[in-house]
Amino acid sequence: MNVEPPLQRERAVTIFERSQPGRRAFVAPPLDVPERPLDELIPAALQRPRPARLPEVSEPEIVRHYTRISKRNFDLDSGFYPLGSCTMKHNPRLHERVAALPGNARLHPLQDPRRAQGALELMWRLQEALAEIAGLPHVSLQPSAGSHGELAGVLLTRAYHVDRGEHRTKVLAPDTAHGTNPATVTMAGYELVKLATADDGGVDLDDLRAKVGDDVACLMLTNPNTLGLFDRNIEEIARLVHGVGATLYYDGANLNAVTGISRPGDMGFDIVHFNLHKTFTQPHGGGGPGAGPIAVSDRIEPFLPRPQVVRREPDNGGEPFFDLDFERPKSIGRLRGFQGNYGVFVRSYAYIRSLGADGLREMSEIAVLNANYLLARLREAGVAEYLPVAYDRLCMHEFVLSGAPMKRELRIRTLDLAKRLLDHGFHPPTVYFPLLVDEALLVEPTETETRETLDAFADAIAEILREAAEDPEIARQAPYTTPVRRLDEATAARRPVIRQVL
Repeated sequence: MNVEPPLQRERAVTIFERSQPGRRAFVAPPLDVPERPLDELIPAALQRPRPARLPEVSEPEIVRHYTRISKRNFDLDSGFYPLGSCTMKHNPRLHERVAALPGNARLHPLQDPRRAQGALELMWRLQEALAEIAGLPHVSLQPSAGSHGELAGVLLTRAYHVDRGEHRTKVLAPDTAHGTNPATVTMAGYELVKLATADDGGVDLDDLRAKVGDDVACLMLTNPNTLGLFDRNIEEIARLVHGVGATLYYDGANLNAVTGISRPGDMGFDIVHFNLHKTFTQPHGGGGPGAGPIAVSDRIEPFLPRPQVVRREPDNGGEPFFDLDFERPKSIGRLRGFQGNYGVFVRSYAYIRSLGADGLREMSEIAVLNANYLLARLREAGVAEYLPVAYDRLCMHEFVLSGAPMKRELRIRTLDLAKRLLDHGFHPPTVYFPLLVDEALLVEPTETETRETLDAFADAIAEILREAAEDPEIARQAPYTTPVRRLDEATAARRPVIRQVL
C-alpha cells in the first residue's frame, strides 16, 4: 500500500490565494514601437472599466504551485490506469517531440495551402492509413472527438437518406452502447431504439429482426462491444440492416482490440469513427485535445464534410500537390473551424509509421492477451467467487465483472472497491457501466502494461476482498491516502461550488 506523502496532507490553495501585491514573475520590456492611445486599438465599449484581477506571484511560486497540484492527481505516468472502454495506454514521448517541431507547432491554421504542403501531405497520408485500417476508402479528419465523429456519422446517414428522398426517423443502438450514442442520436433529430443483448453478450438477433424496418436510418454498433466481446453474428447483423436500406455505423472506441486483425469495412460497416486519442496514443482527458476522424464507404463519400484534404495531379506532368477541396455540393458542411486538431494528427501518424502494419496487429494481439491474462489471474486469486465475469467467454481487450456477489456477501459495493484501489496505487477501472451488469466493473489493461503490473493489480483486488471479509468498513471509508477523501456527491450535485469568491 502507498504511504501518504507529506505533500498530500497540505491544504490545497488556489493561485489567487498565493497572490501578494507587488510580486511579479515577468516584466515586459520597454516598447520598441511608437505608443498609440488605447482607444485607437480597442473600441472604448470593449475596454474594461478597471484592470483585471490577476494573481500577483513570483515565478518560483507559479512553478511550485502547479507542480504540487499536478502531483495531487492520478495520471498514466504515475501508475496503472485500467479505465474500461477508454484505452488509457502509454503515450510515447517521441510523438511529443515530433509534434513540437517548429514546422508542426508553429503552423498557422490560416496558412495558404500552397505554403503548407508538408502539413497537408501528412494529413493526406494519415487519411490513407486510416482508410486501410478501417477497410473503407474515404476519410475525413475534421471531427474533434469520438462523440463528434459519432455526430458526423449520423449526420452523414441523414444526408444519405435525404438525398434518396427517404424519411427515416429511428436509429438503433444496443443496450451496451456508450452514453454518447443516444445523445448523438437525439442531437441529430432521430429517435433512439434500444436493442437487447443476447445470452452470449452480442446483439439479440430476434430483437433486431423485430425492430429493424423501413423507418430505421442506422444501427450504431461497437465490435467488440462494451462487454469486451466480439459479436459472432456481425455478418448477419449487416445483412439485416442493409436489407432495409439503413446504414451500419461503427463506434471505434474499441478498435484497439482488432487493428490489423479485422476491419470494420470488411464486416459490413458503412461509417467508422476513430479515437486517435485512444487507439493511436494521442493523450486524452486532461492531456487532450482529441480527434475523431471518420472513414466511409463509396455511397457515403459525397456527403463528407468540406473541405477535404486531397492530392491533385498537375496538368503539366509535374509533381503532385496537396490541396483543400471545397467543391462538394452534397457535403454536410463544416464540422469545425479549420481542418481539425493538427497536433493530434502528427502524433497519431508518427505512431502508425513507427509500428507499421505488423506492429499495429501485434498491438491488438497483446491488448487481447493482457485482458485474458488478467481475467485468468483474477480467477486464480479467488476473486471470481465475489467478482464473477458477466459473460463467461473469451474476451477481447476488456472484460466486465459483476460485483453483485461481493455486495451481497461481503457488504461492500463496486464503488467501495474502486475507492480502496486508490490506496493500493491503482486507478480504479470504470464502474457501473455497462448498465445491464449489476455492480459492474469494466477493466481494460491495454497492451502497454507488463505482466508484473497485471499481477500486482490482481493481488490488490484479492487483498481488498480478504480485508472486506474481516472488516467491510475499511473499504467503505476509503480512500485514505489521496488528497481528497470520498466526496458527498449528492451535495456536490445539488449545491456545486463552481466560482471562487475573490
